Amino acid sequence: MAKADEKSVARRRLRALADEIAAHNRAYYEHDAPTVTDAEYDALYRELEDLERRFPELVEPSSPTQRPGSAPATRFAPARHDRPMLSLANVFDRASLEEFAARVAKDLRGAEVRWAVEPKLDGLALNLLYEDGRLMRAATRGDGTTGEDVTANARTIASIPRQLAPGGAPVPARIEVRGEVVILKKDFVQLNREREEQGEPVFANPRNAAAGSLRQLDAKVTAARPLVFYAHSHGAVEGRGFASHSAFLEAARSWGFLPSPDSCVVPDLEAVEAYHARLEAEREQLQVDLDGVVVKVDSSAQQELLGEVARSPRWAVAFKFRPRQAVTRVRDITASVGRLGALTPVAELEPVALGGVTVSRASLHNMDEIERKDIRIGDFVTIERAGDVIPYVVGPLLERRSGDEQQFRMPLECPACGSAVVRLEGEAAWRCTDRQCPAQFKESLRHFASKGAMDIDGLGDRVVSQLVDQGLVRSFADLYRLEPGVLAKLERTPEKAAQEGEEDEDAGRALDAQEAADAGIRAEDRGDADEHGAPRTTPTAAPSRGRGGARKAIALGAKNAAKIVAAIAASRSPRLERLVYALGIRHVGETAAGVLARRFESLEELADADVATLGDLAGIGPIMAASIAAFFADPSNRRMIEELREAGVEPTRPLQADGGPLAGKTLLVTGTLSVPRSRAKDLIREAGGTVASSLSANVDYLVVGADPGSKLDKAVALAVPVIDEDALWTMLGRKGGAPGGDQGA
Repeated sequence: MAKADEKSVARRRLRALADEIAAHNRAYYEHDAPTVTDAEYDALYRELEDLERRFPELVEPSSPTQRPGSAPATRFAPARHDRPMLSLANVFDRASLEEFAARVAKDLRGAEVRWAVEPKLDGLALNLLYEDGRLMRAATRGDGTTGEDVTANARTIASIPRQLAPGGAPVPARIEVRGEVVILKKDFVQLNREREEQGEPVFANPRNAAAGSLRQLDAKVTAARPLVFYAHSHGAVEGRGFASHSAFLEAARSWGFLPSPDSCVVPDLEAVEAYHARLEAEREQLQVDLDGVVVKVDSSAQQELLGEVARSPRWAVAFKFRPRQAVTRVRDITASVGRLGALTPVAELEPVALGGVTVSRASLHNMDEIERKDIRIGDFVTIERAGDVIPYVVGPLLERRSGDEQQFRMPLECPACGSAVVRLEGEAAWRCTDRQCPAQFKESLRHFASKGAMDIDGLGDRVVSQLVDQGLVRSFADLYRLEPGVLAKLERTPEKAAQEGEEDEDAGRALDAQEAADAGIRAEDRGDADEHGAPRTTPTAAPSRGRGGARKAIALGAKNAAKIVAAIAASRSPRLERLVYALGIRHVGETAAGVLARRFESLEELADADVATLGDLAGIGPIMAASIAAFFADPSNRRMIEELREAGVEPTRPLQADGGPLAGKTLLVTGTLSVPRSRAKDLIREAGGTVASSLSANVDYLVVGADPGSKLDKAVALAVPVIDEDALWTMLGRKGGAPGGDQGA
């Protein structure tokens, strides 16, 4: 090809790449809805960079390589950064890392370099402007020069100090503190589960969830989301400087920020590579989503000498991880039914290894998502694990279609009960119309017995399924009529029996085929959902098999049955807020249930409250108020409450001990205690204290049990006092420990 022709082809490809990348940038930065995977985006960007290196005369100022991010959205006021927020260049292997280090060494004329390394958090970049230690403005990256003013929303994030702690390092007169807003993996799982249950669109990954949560027009929505801010750098500074990047992170910690976790300084590239390899190997166990590590020259003076190019600094790169993706085939698409009747389409996949687990199922969330991605039965698809936790389908491989693929249609009849399925106006979910649907009731029963609700230990997926399938439990009240002898004949897995040590005489007895058939036990009821009712994404442990190769059922046993009956009996006197939450009122979570329980004297008084009264309560919005009123206006729900009362369920109101030993104090409980955490929380409330749902500087004490997790580190960073269980009992006036009769967690 002649050079002129080659240049003409390159020009057309450059424009096409620039347009495509710009469109992906708008989807990612402006709408928080990426249209390609990180790996696909990186491949397009590398192709553009390679072409621009070969044909530098064709580089245009509007090229995505010449400016980071995307234009700020018009729904927020513009906020100009004192110093531009640049993006990082990416490297993907040791050779590329060595090229970067060689350029640094050349520009510094061989001076010794120490490398600051830290996780590359996958969140939303945020720039915080402080004047005399006070938070004045928070802005997104935007196009790198001007972002979106999200100050009101940022002020709701507990890990963003409104005032820099004066007892730490000297505070500059004016400073931009930069970092990432993220959602921890466990919080992401819970957030999506709640949204899916309510028929709301789910987030594709934690980054989207964090970005969508921060860029809300209503700050109350942001406040309700579990956002965390990690500081990783600074922009413009007036009044003082920092000798190094690591010195800034230490100062930020002393001011009350959470610095990038696991950040450190290493002496050479071998240590950088070892750090990268360690985090890549540990990424599944980490609580925050990351897609690589950031490698920076630590010395501020050396950073200044190296400078920057149009889009990125010359003293830092992102050393990316290999993408966690796999290709498999969609065998079928089925619909599972949730406790509120929402049908969730699930991709039944040919099992494939991904990130250390075998994935065979993945939620497709709703019909809108299936149609947007054009996923069909028989498609070869790319799957990822969102936040290294939840498998999700990225999209189909269109080039591998044979023409035999079939489009999925949401069933018009419920797969569990055969009732009509409808889609209500304004909702993404299709719903079963039968309130008596057994699939809905199973999920409702699991919710009723869950730890945050009635806290009935032993009512797991398998037991609940059998109780409903055999007609032993048709209502919540039926639980309180169960006899140990009936429960003893139910099935449990051989794995569960082995874990429990076969402590019953009859616990290890295998049910023969006829007995299992008489009990109504079906293979498809075994372990097909997790404890929250969501479809399993990995197969359970290999089942035990008898001589004939068939899996044998193991009887629950008398002792285990007696424990379940005792747990059910113990739940007859729940806190009012627990019962309200257990009822499964749409939109009402644990926090809202507590608000209602503190306002109303009894369940009857709550049931008689009108929408206006409910809507006046702090934390109860108009949609939730209407949902609560509609729930109690339903005659079947009134009958259900009356049946619970007849079965002996009498809730108690939370004690408002204004003068109690913990009056005015806010505590957060983490880790494993000698009593269930729910019991510890109740005792704190009885003593007049408030139980926080997340850690912030407003928490007076963090109560730590065994295996406290990341909250302990955060408490240290925020200077929140940490106490153990014994100290809690002392504060409660129970020096001998927890009250008698409490069972261990």
